[in-house]
Amino acid sequence: EELERQPKRFGRKRRYSKKSSEDGSPNPGKRGKKSSPSSQSYEELQSQRILANVRERQRTQSLNEAFAALRKIIPTLPSDKLSKIQTLKLAARYIDFLYQVLQSDEMDSKMTSCSYVAHERLSYAFSVWRMEGAWSMSASH
Repeated sequence: EELERQPKRFGRKRRYSKKSSEDGSPNPGKRGKKSSPSSQSYEELQSQRILANVRERQRTQSLNEAFAALRKIIPTLPSDKLSKIQTLKLAARYIDFLYQVLQSDEMDSKMTSCSYVAHERLSYAFSVWRMEGAWSMSASH
């Protein structure tokens, strides 16, 4: 039963997207399909769905790999188990922190001579800065 309903659902969705492109609005998802949704067979619809699922899995995998790379760059606390949105927010805060560090005249010029030591110091300073921010935010609420 459910398999019989799926092509209808896909057909409605396809007709809707075609309608939206006929009224002049751009349809970036359209890729030059030759046949109309009503003339597509069940097998064609299933094949399209399978390909769409593969593309979505690849997109999700690529996104997860990008977040994993970002998590390696951002200094974190041992207790951190960050969601994607938390990771993005923390990355933005880290960028702001690094900008503030670059703007301050207090940076020792010797720090740049050893990138590992500089990275460790920045990581520690960011963790302290982050904890102070978390404390002040919780104290103000």
